Amino acid sequence: MTITPRMPGTDPRRASYSSVGVLIAAMFVLQGGAAFAKNLFPLVGPEGGTTLRLAWASLLLCLAWRPWRQRFTTSEWQWLFLYGLSLGGMNLLIYKALDRIPLGVAVAVEFTGPLAVAVLGSRRLLDLVWVALAALGIGLLFPWTDLGKPLDHFGLLCALGAGACWGIYIVAGKRVAHSAPGGIVTALGMTIALGLALPFGVVSAGASLLNWNAIGIAAIVSLLSSVIPYSLEIVALRNLPARTFGILMALEPVVASIMGAIVLQEWLTTLQAGAMSLIIAASVGSTATSEKAAPGPIDPTDNDPEPVLPI
Repeated sequence: MTITPRMPGTDPRRASYSSVGVLIAAMFVLQGGAAFAKNLFPLVGPEGGTTLRLAWASLLLCLAWRPWRQRFTTSEWQWLFLYGLSLGGMNLLIYKALDRIPLGVAVAVEFTGPLAVAVLGSRRLLDLVWVALAALGIGLLFPWTDLGKPLDHFGLLCALGAGACWGIYIVAGKRVAHSAPGGIVTALGMTIALGLALPFGVVSAGASLLNWNAIGIAAIVSLLSSVIPYSLEIVALRNLPARTFGILMALEPVVASIMGAIVLQEWLTTLQAGAMSLIIAASVGSTATSEKAAPGPIDPTDNDPEPVLPI
């Protein structure tokens, strides 16, 4: 990953504020793409939508990075396949979740994946507090009582599964991050993810995958969910410390809820909003109290940015 150094004379505080705005804009674009993706479901279903979106993403990335020129060792290929499979599983499961539960809830539950990775890598008792908050939030989303509007059980389980895949994606991504430039790794990962999703898409949607309306919508979703937000996040990372970036990313479920309400008319109950707040608080707390030092702006030579959600 190549990052343009900050120009002399630039006000660091103004650049930081600007980067926060850019990152929030990236979140709205990303979650707008996720909301727009629901237009695919009546045409090809969530499996078909995942397949078409990954097809566009892998095509664009492969044309841009030409990953076939890169050579990997056997060990690197093993981690790369795990990276791609987890990416495919994450996309399949989150789209299945979006088909059954509100966008904001699905994104909040999915955040338990990176939270689990952070907590499992720590030995501090404080992290148990964040686990307890997240567990309480998830527990409130399941209709154990008659409080609030019940949510689909399978949809919630799919969101949890997507979170588990996200956790594996982070671990595997860090193992292959220095094997090649980030764009090449992502291109190959997307292609492997497509290989995983394709059989599900064909079985579920069949010839409907060739529907030109679905193909066109998938192209837009791919731009909104991958190309544009990824580019904006790279800009934001230039001037934001990694810890600040992580804390701000925890606001993604809030943005998802806003886009879900605006685009899909998905209004959350008070209980659902409260449960989401607990999960968000757990994510923010885990990031803010992390023992890992918060570095300054991303090093121009760094090829290992923190993995973000390629929904």
